[in-house]
Amino acid sequence: MNQTFRFLLFRTASGLTVLLGVSLLVFLMLHLVPGDPVDALLGETAPAVERTRMRRALHLDESISAQLLRSFRNIGNGSLGRSFRYPNRSVSSLIAEVFPYTLELAAASMIVALLLALPLGILAAVKAGGPMDLMASGVSLLGISIPNMYLGPLLLLVFYLDLQWFPGPAPADPASLPALVLPSITLGTAMMAMLSRMTRSSMVEVLGQDYIRTARAKGVPPGRLLIRHALSNALIPVITVVGLQFGSLLSGAIVTEKVFARPGIGTLLLEGISTRDYPVVQGCVLVIAAAYVLVNTLTDLAYGLADPRIKLAAGRRS
Repeated sequence: MNQTFRFLLFRTASGLTVLLGVSLLVFLMLHLVPGDPVDALLGETAPAVERTRMRRALHLDESISAQLLRSFRNIGNGSLGRSFRYPNRSVSSLIAEVFPYTLELAAASMIVALLLALPLGILAAVKAGGPMDLMASGVSLLGISIPNMYLGPLLLLVFYLDLQWFPGPAPADPASLPALVLPSITLGTAMMAMLSRMTRSSMVEVLGQDYIRTARAKGVPPGRLLIRHALSNALIPVITVVGLQFGSLLSGAIVTEKVFARPGIGTLLLEGISTRDYPVVQGCVLVIAAAYVLVNTLTDLAYGLADPRIKLAAGRRS
């Protein structure tokens, strides 16, 4: 059994434990939050007979322990239960229908962040302490400071209402490239700021190493020195941030999807919360948590690809 297989086995076991804890926590939190799903579906003025029938149909008349066991069975069989609002649809089918839109938005946002952050971070590191470094710091600070709920409407105001360059909210084809531009900029701006600062600090540290000075003294061209010798070694902490933040993009897409009225797991989650659709909320949170676990595992594997000196071990990197 090689190290990679042992590592994957360990991370699979720990990931399943995390998902089990997330499922239990979400279930308990939903039942502690005020609000009745029957009221959301029928209204508070519905007759008592209809309310009783609906409660029985949704299995809300069972004990908490029975509902919890039913929830775990639904997770085990992959259906994630039946939606309260759409009793003929499984939660997994609802998520499968909208999750590609969220994944597409997250990938586009990551591309935007990397295309802006890597050149900005490298330029700031090469010109450390100069005007370019100060400009990069200002851009990063601005990117972190502007929340999505403000930046999204601002971009819509300028590029949709005034200039009419891109589609507005609720686009006819959410998967089209023009419909992705503004949401991906909105979602990727904060990550761009974080990645550019991480790239700068890592590059500054690497550029001060002895082997960089030796390569420069041997006459290695500046472009090759930066890309082949410096950037490749500075990528390790950047990969960490990229991997961890890609998981956060899935949950961060909730606000962006709401602002741009896009279909996605964030929109589905918000609708489930507003209507007290317990299975939908549990399913969405579970899928987001599973995405975090998967991305973190892939990030750890990427360490070995970026730096062969790193060996994976069960539960640690050495």
